[in-house]
Amino acid sequence: MGKLIADEPRMFYITGLQNAHAMETQAIQLLTRQVERLENYPELEARMRTHLEESKVQRTRLEEVLNSLGEEHAALKEAVLGFGGNMAALAHTAASDEILKNTLANFMFEHFEIAAYKSLIAMSEFLDHPEGVSAARASLQEEEDMAAWINEHIAPTTITFLERVKAGVTADH
Repeated sequence: MGKLIADEPRMFYITGLQNAHAMETQAIQLLTRQVERLENYPELEARMRTHLEESKVQRTRLEEVLNSLGEEHAALKEAVLGFGGNMAALAHTAASDEILKNTLANFMFEHFEIAAYKSLIAMSEFLDHPEGVSAARASLQEEEDMAAWINEHIAPTTITFLERVKAGVTADH
């Protein structure tokens, strides 16, 4: 393994920021597809719409951090991840338990985002980049809040789904 050169930590940081920007683009696409199909779960729909707006702000924060470093987001990476996000959202629409699959996937994705922002905080602190620390901490708090909200609503969402099934509702989203 070769020796790290002085500029490599910055390069990894920029890559991490670009990856997080792509991650938020994917989140926006996933959330957009999901909120379109949540009419039977108004509380979940409202919270997902709020988080959709938070994700847009998070993506803007990342753009500002990248700009402060003289860098841009990675458009090709975003296109690939965006396509994957749309395919993931579409894959669940055919499932009779779409709401359950999406709830579990969202819980997992929130924790992925939490880990990404914790890593960005460590990198930005290591590189003494206060703009990055501030942006990542703000986004981390929003992701932790969303993960906690989903956690509190997994059982109620599941019960609502099962009650709808028991009542004879065949298509649910």
